[in-house]
Amino acid sequence: MAKFLLEVGTEEMPARFLPGLIQNTKELFEKVLREMDIDFDKIDSFATPRRIIVKIEGLSEFQNKKELKVIGPPVNIAKDEQGNFTKAGLGFAKSQGVELDALYEEQTPKGKYIAVVKETGGNKVIDLLPSICMEIISKLHFPKRMKWEDTGFLFGRPIRWILAMLDSEVIKFNMASVESNNFTYGHRVMGPGPFEVPSCDEYFDIIREKGKVVVDPDLRLSIVKQIGDTEAKKRGGRVIWDDELLGEVINLVEYPLPLIGEFHEKFLELPKEVLLTSIKTHQKSFGIEDSSGKLLPYFLCTLNIEPKDISLVKKGWERVLRARLEDAAFFWNVDNRSSLQEWREELDRVVFLGPLGSMGDKANRLEKICGYLADKIAPHIKSQLMRAGQLAKVDLVSEMVGEFDDLQGIMGGIYTKRKGEDEVVCKAIYEHYLPTGVDSPTPRSEEGAILSIADKMDNIVGCFGLDMIPTGAQDPHGMRRQTIGIIRIILDKEFKFSLSQAFERVWEIYGDIKWKREKQDVLKLISEFFAARAKGLFLSQGYPTKIVDAIVGAGVDNMYLTKKRLDGLLEFSKEQDFEKAVLTFKRADNIIKKQGMDIEGGISTEFDMEIMEEEEEKKLAQAILDMEEKWNKLYEIEDFKGLFMMLFNLRPVVDEFFDKVMVMCEDIKLRRNRLNLLYALTSKLSSLADFSALQI
Repeated sequence: MAKFLLEVGTEEMPARFLPGLIQNTKELFEKVLREMDIDFDKIDSFATPRRIIVKIEGLSEFQNKKELKVIGPPVNIAKDEQGNFTKAGLGFAKSQGVELDALYEEQTPKGKYIAVVKETGGNKVIDLLPSICMEIISKLHFPKRMKWEDTGFLFGRPIRWILAMLDSEVIKFNMASVESNNFTYGHRVMGPGPFEVPSCDEYFDIIREKGKVVVDPDLRLSIVKQIGDTEAKKRGGRVIWDDELLGEVINLVEYPLPLIGEFHEKFLELPKEVLLTSIKTHQKSFGIEDSSGKLLPYFLCTLNIEPKDISLVKKGWERVLRARLEDAAFFWNVDNRSSLQEWREELDRVVFLGPLGSMGDKANRLEKICGYLADKIAPHIKSQLMRAGQLAKVDLVSEMVGEFDDLQGIMGGIYTKRKGEDEVVCKAIYEHYLPTGVDSPTPRSEEGAILSIADKMDNIVGCFGLDMIPTGAQDPHGMRRQTIGIIRIILDKEFKFSLSQAFERVWEIYGDIKWKREKQDVLKLISEFFAARAKGLFLSQGYPTKIVDAIVGAGVDNMYLTKKRLDGLLEFSKEQDFEKAVLTFKRADNIIKKQGMDIEGGISTEFDMEIMEEEEEKKLAQAILDMEEKWNKLYEIEDFKGLFMMLFNLRPVVDEFFDKVMVMCEDIKLRRNRLNLLYALTSKLSSLADFSALQI
């Protein structure tokens, strides 16, 4: 068993490329080797800003051999009456690359056919590796590709070298005008190379010791965290690690060297959020705090080189950060001299989105939307929420947010608190942009959650009404993110309200706007959009597809109850007779969908027991009447598993009804009554789940 190594050297790649490339490279090699039936023990992949590496251990020397039976044309076509092969028979042998004596007759259910058994595989892996490497390199996924040389090859960044080896033998191929060999290049400054690699076993020692490159991102992360924690502890603090930033930092360097820098204590008068934004966003560094969470006048940066004079480099980082902090201090002082009223009036001169008016108009809408949602969710803080809606966007015209746009909302919460607003108002504004992404937290406070929903609803109605609806990968206004944000907030906070009614109210609050779509069309599209996002969210959480389809198919208007129904159906699906119960009620549902809507005058949930003829239909009618009280009680306490479990009690009665009663009888009056009876049953069940979506 052999070892294989591939290194594709490039110009510096953005940090965001690397995590996906590491996974993509490994998955592609695993897929191709399995498809080609080549055995291997283990595949590892790594990446730095200047290289993509894959290492395969235990690679088989040969492809596995397989016998493959291929059926050709029928015997009466492949041979003539004398038993000689016709053009069809000769053509089959040629297409399979075999001699005529390898062909034989195979008896099949359709008759006799010409066939051949071929042996495939068995090729030397070293002969296959060039084409495998070229295929995989060309398939690597990048957010953006570029073309830089005469062949027109597309890649994330220009390829500068390719190392490809099987044990100590070079795998020769050419891509993007680069010939593969057994040379690698190290750190641009500390170990540029080239370095000859005699064998795969020696590569990692050479690249680390001579090239001064740490190829494993997990090891780079460990180095940064270990040294960072040690250095911070020496100064009586701890590093404020940010996982997203940490992931970016370790993918910006090939030789990580953490370094503690300092800044003047006077800047500690700035809000912690401002300092951390300056440190993180502009310097790609980490703040340091004491045990109580108070910031210390230090920051942790990560170098990509071991400098000759580290004190000089340290001063350079400190000088750049000081300039940023001086700016922040200036903006902070200017903003504190301004009033909320001045900022609120200035919003009237800031355009929101096309014909949707100014940010001042948006503030007026947010006040009303917050009032509506407060009535449904939190009437005890209605006045504060309406005030928060009016002031939610004032920080957009502040100097601080003009420079540090990541702080929008956050600075609004800080400034309103400093200017004497109620704590509820300040907290709502501080949190109302959350969640900002899939992994971002939702607002912690009730008031922040409600203002966040109001803001996102206003955006969604505005964009959908102007026909700015996401298509494919295009979503310039973040409608998907904001929709998922609303769903996550509702589920986290267990808010109970009708989405359709809330969106209709938002539409009304917008007033006289030149929309590009009609109201009902917009509300329908928003409902469908929410259903699709809810489905995706539930599937990502591991719920079975058929369960999600059934629940989402019954509607997502009350998202909190949708999740409760989902959990209830999931529990119900684990019961022994689940499938039998589902089939029974799918049958009832299908009859209503196929026959009920065709009957003249339509059907309803009202049925007449007086005209019933069969004992089985009377039993079903009585069972439906008897279930009403228990059904309502279970629904009121949100016991959805209990509601689904009621299907077990109903099922025998429904089965007897189908066995003994002709629903589509000749008597139109009797037929309508029986359909009404089934509709009374299915209309209740359809509020729980779309049983037709349960593929059983």
